[in-house]
Order: sequence, then C-alpha cells, then structure tokens
Amino acid sequence: MENFISVLKGTRLFAGVDSEEINRMLGCLQARVGKFSRGEYVFHRGDEAGAVCVLLSGELHVQNDDYWGNRSITGRVAVGELFGEAHATESGGTIMSDIVAQKDSTVMFFNVRKMLTVCSSACRFHTAVVQNLFFSVSEKNLGLEKKLDHLSRRTTREKLISYLSEEARLSNSPSFSIPYNRQQLADYLSVDRSAMSNELCKMRDEGLLLFEKNRFTLLEH
Repeated sequence: MENFISVLKGTRLFAGVDSEEINRMLGCLQARVGKFSRGEYVFHRGDEAGAVCVLLSGELHVQNDDYWGNRSITGRVAVGELFGEAHATESGGTIMSDIVAQKDSTVMFFNVRKMLTVCSSACRFHTAVVQNLFFSVSEKNLGLEKKLDHLSRRTTREKLISYLSEEARLSNSPSFSIPYNRQQLADYLSVDRSAMSNELCKMRDEGLLLFEKNRFTLLEH
C-alpha cells in the first residue's frame, strides 16, 4: 500500500497529514485496496455502506438507471477524490447510486467505524482526518447544489449555458475540456442527446461557442 501514499497525501481526507503518519494510519483505519475493470461496479445501488473510499487510479461515474434503462449521471470521481463519505455513519447506510468504473480503476476502502472512532493507540492525526471528512462532505454538498442549479433550468439551452459557464469559471478560461462525452453530458444534464447536440450546433452557428469532441470555447457576442 505504500505505493499509494503520494496519492493519499494529495487528497482532502489526508490534508495536513505527512506521509509517515498516513502510512501508520492505514492499519488503524483497516485500509484495503480493490481493483476494478472498466464497466465493473464498485458499488450497486442498495449496497450496504461501510467504507469511505479514495480513487487511487482510473475514473468512476456515479449513476442511476431507471426500469427502462434510461441513465442519469450524478457525478464523476477522479483520481484522489473521495466517495461514499455521504454514507459515512457509524451504523452504516445504503448506497443510493451505482458507482461504475469508466476505466480500469484502483480504490482504497477505509472502515467507517474505525475512521469515526479514535483508536486505542490515539493516532496523532486521527482527529484531523475526521475533520477533513466533515469538510469533504460539505464540499460534495456544494457540488450537488451546483448540479441542481443546472438541472433547474427549463430548457436544454439554459442547462448547457449554466453547465458550460460553470466549467469556464472553474477553468478560469473560456477554453476548457469537460470530463464527459456527448451521451454522458446528456445523461448528466438529464436531456435528450439528439436535442442537446442540435442545440450545441445552433449555439455554434449563432457564434456563442466552438467545440470539438469534449473541448469547448465560449465566445463573446
């Protein structure tokens, strides 16, 4: 597990904790590593939660399919990001979405109960990790609020403008790449792919933006 210390050190969960202390804490938190092939489920909706997880390599999508196979993408997990923390209660909980590997991925699982209860050896940085977990949950909630803002827009164009404007702001540039292909973007915004593609072409023809695959440039007009 020492191979992953550099990734863990860069996560929100271990902010302010040095590499040596992280290595010591892995046993305390009953850390384990799982490997998942592309398309494999890390969690199924309804699975019992019991772990706070960090993505060490690869990419994951948080998604839900309805009875007829229509997909909604709730979010994306990139390397170094946490997931499962929203269910990090001492008594456990239920995973509310499918979490699926989009690439071959490696995940580290931490026992929730061990994380929320200071161990007998009283790790010096255990309290800091619990505080970091709290702030991570808060940050994730802010991200969900942003998505709700996109989805609250009435038309496909308004949803696209809201989402692309936010991505430009985060990139601090009118030119940026998004982490989704066309179908995934439609699933994320809960719109029809064909209607969305048509709207993007109209916006391009009107001089509002340029795009090539997942690369966008917003234009002033």
